[in-house]
Amino acid sequence: MSASFAELHRALLKDVFVDLARQEIQQGGDALTCADAYAEQGKPDFTLAFLLLLDISDEVKQDIFARSYEQRAAFSELKAEEFSAKFHRSFPMIKVEAQKDRLAAQQVRQNKRIRRETKTLPINFIG
Repeated sequence: MSASFAELHRALLKDVFVDLARQEIQQGGDALTCADAYAEQGKPDFTLAFLLLLDISDEVKQDIFARSYEQRAAFSELKAEEFSAKFHRSFPMIKVEAQKDRLAAQQVRQNKRIRRETKTLPINFIG
């Protein structure tokens, strides 16, 4: 049996996002509408907070959550292009982050836990 959406992704989220989502719902916001709107804005943290408060199928949650990463990747690539044109140099780290977001979206769509690869740089101590 595969893990549920909440089991796979809850650990990614800080409680502050869930608190903000609850407040918005208490003020009359619709959780699904908010999740969808944040996904379109490329904001996975807020998207996930609302999705965790919803009682809908995991497949729908996966689609919305993956879309939030895809949108953030698209926005990042556009920003990298704008910066390149403005400053006449490339911005490869922005593109790397966009690639990570696309990978995260793929992992969500495959019902897998998001694995964000982080590399630690060696630190040489003088002493």
